[in-house]
Amino acid sequence: MKFKPCIDLHDGKVKQIVGETLHADQEGIIENFVSTHDSAYYASLFKRDKLTGGHVIMLGGGNTEAAIRALNEYPNGMQIGGGINAENAQHYLDQGASHVIVTSYIFRDGKLDKDNLDNMLAAVGKERLVIDLSCKEKDGKWFVVSNQWKQFTDFEVNPDNIAYLEQYCDEFLIHAVDVEGKQQGFQQSLVKSLAEWVSITTTYAGGVRSFADLELFASLSAGKIDLTIGSALDIFGGSLSYDEVVAFCANR
Repeated sequence: MKFKPCIDLHDGKVKQIVGETLHADQEGIIENFVSTHDSAYYASLFKRDKLTGGHVIMLGGGNTEAAIRALNEYPNGMQIGGGINAENAQHYLDQGASHVIVTSYIFRDGKLDKDNLDNMLAAVGKERLVIDLSCKEKDGKWFVVSNQWKQFTDFEVNPDNIAYLEQYCDEFLIHAVDVEGKQQGFQQSLVKSLAEWVSITTTYAGGVRSFADLELFASLSAGKIDLTIGSALDIFGGSLSYDEVVAFCANR
């Protein structure tokens, strides 16, 4: 189990936001934390600690410059997502991203867009592509949500669909939207299922808030699933020690 760091960017600043509120007007966005440090500061921290496979996420427009600063600071150390498509993906790889992350580009109008998936594969290759299966629970099943997490797709996160998409990407990033940014605990059933279904590197994000959660996550995932923590970390205004989390995961 690896700890994968994150840099979430909104209006050019490093923030921690309750993701479900992003589609609201500016007054409706719930910000857990707004940093006084820029993106390069965090990238430098993660580079110091030799943490690879983390991600820079651009939440809306106005974040390109900040994202590129982070990528330049830690070349080949972090992935990038948010508005990535087949036309701009190579630019971010050239700026230092190890991989590009896509969700809405390949999930359009509530369905998997196979043409866009093929376009992305042609643009960057399987080995540089991460598919973000941000998902919400509905009727006891998990479905991918796109367009700032406000549109349900008909794409269920299940063993067959996981196996299908593994042909096209190097990794999965799984945001558990119902709990992301809320520090109310993680989606235990989702983590346990993912550990049974996936055969490629997979990172889970959403709700981890304590070392008790970390212990339970490690147990339920059998060490197969990597982990992102955002709002709960002290470097993002929370109470959970970043240094202790890094050490904990390094020893699992």
